[in-house]
Amino acid sequence: MRRAPITCKELVELITDYVEGTLPRGERRRFQSHMRECDGCTTYLEQMRMTIEATGRLTEDTIEPVAREALLVVFRDWHRARPA
Repeated sequence: MRRAPITCKELVELITDYVEGTLPRGERRRFQSHMRECDGCTTYLEQMRMTIEATGRLTEDTIEPVAREALLVVFRDWHRARPA
């Protein structure tokens, strides 16, 4: 039985498994098929790969103090905005 093509929303939900190589073969095929047809998702995957590569090199010591404080403010505000 052939499964329906993957949607952009489904791809976003599966991207971590794809990048980590844990996506089952059938899902990986659907994922790759979608990637051949969708420039937006192709760009998103590349951005995720770049983010993973960059965050692997970042440490607290490498972040400028002003940028560090700005990130902390954003995370604090995000945490407060989440429903309990």
